[in-house]
Amino acid sequence: MPHAVSLLRAARLARSAKPFLARGGFKRERCAGCRLLPSHCMCALRPSVATRAGVCLLMADIEPLKPTNTGWLIADVVADTFAFGWARTETDPALLTLLSDPQWQPYVVFPGQYAAPERVVRTVPSSLESPLGPPLGSPLESSDGAIAKRPLFILLDGTWGEARKMFSRSPYLDALPVLSLEPEQISQYKLRRSGRGDHFCTSEVAALCMRLAGEHLAEQTLEAYLAVFTHHYLRAKNQQPIVWDGEAHQRLREVQREVQHEALREVQRQEKAAATAPAAP
Repeated sequence: MPHAVSLLRAARLARSAKPFLARGGFKRERCAGCRLLPSHCMCALRPSVATRAGVCLLMADIEPLKPTNTGWLIADVVADTFAFGWARTETDPALLTLLSDPQWQPYVVFPGQYAAPERVVRTVPSSLESPLGPPLGSPLESSDGAIAKRPLFILLDGTWGEARKMFSRSPYLDALPVLSLEPEQISQYKLRRSGRGDHFCTSEVAALCMRLAGEHLAEQTLEAYLAVFTHHYLRAKNQQPIVWDGEAHQRLREVQREVQHEALREVQRQEKAAATAPAAP
């Protein structure tokens, strides 16, 4: 089943008056599932990790069409990934519905220096903490008891200039907390040029968010999957064969094994809990 970014890409292509030609990329046939040459297809490697956190991609106009876009990778990995095209003059009603859904606590992921200080947070609160304080840690009370909202990370997917425009010209984001990341490493993304090491691709940002949310298997999967995608893309571009036993593929296999083991452990925990639960009267 196509994911949110794939559907957004298809909708954007349907509105195009002429074919989209990626600048600097290869012009040959691409696989519809991974956007790579069929000879370098990585659809069979697509991982998936169960997460409590979700991702909302707000994408600049042609971003879904770019074969180097990494929001596609996020949608492959995280089932609860939503994608919307951004426009200054109109807003998708489905986006507003998502942002008001009571199961989610949305966070706009953006550098804190561009937001009012009272909006900025640098950690994802635990289940009963208020996202905006003060003080950070006050329990959220409701008539039916405390409810743990799921974090929803809003990623502004485009060039740096496009992301700044989306942040400053989207009134529906103004009331939301701004999650300011403080990564300790530099970007490993190699498919687009950037003059700054502190600019991260969208998939790397998602991995950092998953780390803050305690979703470490999702974080590691996103990191490993990006490395495999980069390898396949560059090898296709340079007309070189894939190194299937290389470091990138080995790391992805290791992470996938850990995901499978954790899924099995979760089933065992649930079975144990069911077995020890008191019988209904």
